[in-house]
Amino acid sequence: MPLGPWRKKKTSTKEQLVDNEEVSGGHAGAASLAKSAVNGAGLPPPPASQRPKLVFHTQLAHGSPTGRIEGFGNVKELYSKIAEAFNISPPEILFCTLNTHKIDMEKLLGGQIGLEDFIFAHIKGIKKEVEVHKSEDALGLTITDNGVGYAFIKRIKEGSVVDGVKVICVGDHVECINGCNIVGTRHYEVARMLKELPKDKTFTLKLVEPMKAFEMLEPRSRGAKPASDTKVGTGRGTLRLRSKGQATVEEEPTEFEEKAVKKVDDLLESYMGIRDTELAATMVEVGRDKKNPDEFAMALDETLGDFAFPDEFVFDVWGAIGDAKQGRF
Repeated sequence: MPLGPWRKKKTSTKEQLVDNEEVSGGHAGAASLAKSAVNGAGLPPPPASQRPKLVFHTQLAHGSPTGRIEGFGNVKELYSKIAEAFNISPPEILFCTLNTHKIDMEKLLGGQIGLEDFIFAHIKGIKKEVEVHKSEDALGLTITDNGVGYAFIKRIKEGSVVDGVKVICVGDHVECINGCNIVGTRHYEVARMLKELPKDKTFTLKLVEPMKAFEMLEPRSRGAKPASDTKVGTGRGTLRLRSKGQATVEEEPTEFEEKAVKKVDDLLESYMGIRDTELAATMVEVGRDKKNPDEFAMALDETLGDFAFPDEFVFDVWGAIGDAKQGRF
């Protein structure tokens, strides 16, 4: 089943089921349930009358009046509603955080929103161009995306190559690599492109940082710590955004789901240089009732046909799901 960590399956006819961060590529935390995603694949968006009648409050992160939004079923529609509320263009929105105006990657909006969560939209700010000398094989970046075409930096490893380039910050949207525009490219492809840049050579990045209010200017953060137990949602339930099919209101994740998703997200970063809680949660949902790794691998092929995960990664994910079931975390 696996074709290597970066190759896509040329023969797959399945439409990609994970479009946002998860969100991201979410989170934005955290995910579409695999069964519902398969059933919803290829279907047109549901009519507005069938969507959850929920109202959320939102602000622009750098400062704005409070707006009210409703009637969205996925991240693209959410961004359109926010843009409409503030009379801006949807492509101006880089990503959203929940319950904080700060660039806090632990609070990144992914595939689910607590019913009482407050949404802060971070829009495009200063553009910058920087040259980086790749003195090591790894740059020390973790990439995610916003689900609608913008890849951005989620974490910078302390002591890494990029950590030494102080103009590069967590939250920066990666617009171009060596003059090649990558808008619309998924996070795992951007991570692959950066990984494949030759060592001991200099390359150029064009970045767009989120707009900041004066009081938000502070020393650069390295981003989210993967080991954190911070919870995003504050509501009693969550609105689950789906890349295919209708958004649904669901109970908050169980302890098993939270622990398993967090571990699988850590494995995605370790193997592929990305963090994507929606993708991680989809994999957990696929694997929770599978009896062995082979059955799990076949289910991943069926559900996530556009990905080609290496064998070792699949076994590690299977083990992480099993450990969560047994409460061994």
